Amino acid sequence: MDPILVVGFCIVGLAAGTISGLLGIGGAVIIIPALIYIFGFDQKTAQGTSLALMLPPIGLLAVLSYYRAGYIRLLPAVIIAVSFTIGGFLGSKLSVKIDVNILRKGFACLLLITAIRLLLKH
Repeated sequence: MDPILVVGFCIVGLAAGTISGLLGIGGAVIIIPALIYIFGFDQKTAQGTSLALMLPPIGLLAVLSYYRAGYIRLLPAVIIAVSFTIGGFLGSKLSVKIDVNILRKGFACLLLITAIRLLLKH
């Protein structure tokens, strides 16, 4: 693989991890647009790659920091994680069948709605 690409992927990973740990957002909000607009991935490949990269780390060190500071409630986290795993499986099955343009627009709408709600919250 081209070393420049490796450095670019490292920068995206570092930025997404830092922002995720800082703001508690999912890294995909940063990673998917970066894979599409900087690296030329299509929507489905960007989503699949984002999910694949999340498997090993899932913010292990960030979780450890929050846990040590007393900011994690384990039971809700476990319940949501199990449900998230099932939902992720169902969502991935649906995603590969949906037209890429609909998928991209849905992702964009989700980001837009989230941004507007955050801006308008007092």
